[in-house]
Amino acid sequence: MHVTQKDIARKLGISITTVSRALAGYSDVAEETRQRVLQTAQEMGYSPHLLARRLQKQRTDTIGFIMPTLAPRFSDPFFSEFIAGVGNEAASHEYDLLVSTHPPESESEMKAYERAAKGGWVDGLIIVRTREKDERIRLLCQYKFPFVSFGRTNESLDFAYVDEDGETGIKLLTQHLIDLGHRRIGFIRPPKDMMAGHFRLQGFMKAMAENDLPVRPEWIVEGDMTQRGGEQSMAVLLDVQPGITAVIAGNDLMAIGAMHCAQQRGLEVGKDISVAGFDDIPLAAYVKPSLTTLRQPIYEIGRMTCRMLIDLINGRFSHPPQVLLVPQLIIRSSTAPPASD
Repeated sequence: MHVTQKDIARKLGISITTVSRALAGYSDVAEETRQRVLQTAQEMGYSPHLLARRLQKQRTDTIGFIMPTLAPRFSDPFFSEFIAGVGNEAASHEYDLLVSTHPPESESEMKAYERAAKGGWVDGLIIVRTREKDERIRLLCQYKFPFVSFGRTNESLDFAYVDEDGETGIKLLTQHLIDLGHRRIGFIRPPKDMMAGHFRLQGFMKAMAENDLPVRPEWIVEGDMTQRGGEQSMAVLLDVQPGITAVIAGNDLMAIGAMHCAQQRGLEVGKDISVAGFDDIPLAAYVKPSLTTLRQPIYEIGRMTCRMLIDLINGRFSHPPQVLLVPQLIIRSSTAPPASD
């Protein structure tokens, strides 16, 4: 049986208005009366009607996440980890998470963001895989709609974000390969419009330059962040002469695809050629050989972006927070000194 404010009022012998104002925390209700109402409500198992509470606050208590994916189903473990973090954090604050999918940089994607900003079906949005010139961020800034992004852009817009320092991370990883003795290193970069790809390529180029090592244009190939894309990009790199001895991929899925391609050609990863990635998805520790990579705590980043967004929605920041994290180098069996010529 659903307990109402009327039931509480009847039991205490006071008006429904007094019960309502006591539950809402109004100061014109005596503290003794308020405590009696709260105690009786708890004893009777009263919980406010969710829709009524939301209408009163003019909030939905819902966070939106529009996932940029071309496939009707997503297989990228990055999204699984990230959504789990966002969803668990949202639940801990009694918020719901609404997830939809749209192809990146499509008309339907932009319409979805505009509907969210105008329609009030969510209180705020989380953005991932930011672009150098990101229409989504420009739109939400224009509407002054609450959002937090996992990633930065190249534009001078002031917005809340959490990001990994991909440039510093890839420099660290490239230096690890150079210290092992590698001199001809290939790079499978994320798509050119992705801001993360820009920073990661920059880190690779800086590390090579600081060690006075050349980078031939054909040693850099663009991938699509999938295993298939990594496999195809690795095939291109392995056809390049003089042969490269190590390959860095812009994410773990492409690195795993690159490893498969090398193995299909009879190469032993970690001996004949070294391969490394970025993300440290759960699978990275279990592929054979285990993958050297840069760890970014995807689940915790999901929680962090969600927590920041809820704070923004509730006006707890005077200025949009911006957090830059440094990924951790995880060395495993897929990287080793180059085989002797």
